Amino acid sequence: MSNSLPSERSLAASVSAMTQLGIALALLIALLDQFTKWWILAEVMSPPAFITLTPHLNLVVVWNRGVSFGILNQSSAWVPWLLSTLTAAICLCLFIWLRRAQSKWLAMALGLIIGGALGNLVDRLRFGAVFDFLDVHLGVYHWPAFNVADTAITFGVGMLLIDTLITGRRGRKVQLPR
Repeated sequence: MSNSLPSERSLAASVSAMTQLGIALALLIALLDQFTKWWILAEVMSPPAFITLTPHLNLVVVWNRGVSFGILNQSSAWVPWLLSTLTAAICLCLFIWLRRAQSKWLAMALGLIIGGALGNLVDRLRFGAVFDFLDVHLGVYHWPAFNVADTAITFGVGMLLIDTLITGRRGRKVQLPR
């Protein structure tokens, strides 16, 4: 027999449901990312090409050995392993946060970020670099190439910002240990 009150049990079930939602979204994003990368590499860009889709969107083949915007995009053999280890550690921290999530919005945000990070982590482990294929530009000004994982991470971070800045979380008082 459980000593928990009904409200505690429903809270635990709700948190569990949030965790499940975040994990499901993370897996969906990671799989969608890997599928699109496979499809673009194997079917669309075979042989590699530059394909104009719209006046502001191209398909390209870019191997990013670094992080955002090509930072650390060096040929050093240790960089992919360092970034892979860092990504795995960040995913673990985000998963711990996800287990504590009490809203669908937060669970979805964390799921998007975790899924995107896992999608790019698979690339680093397989190829030593992340495959990017979307090239958005305005005239001669190009945004760095990106992929589905990067898009999910960006949306997830945006959702975290909205959750933190707009939904009233800023009114909570933080209790510091004494």
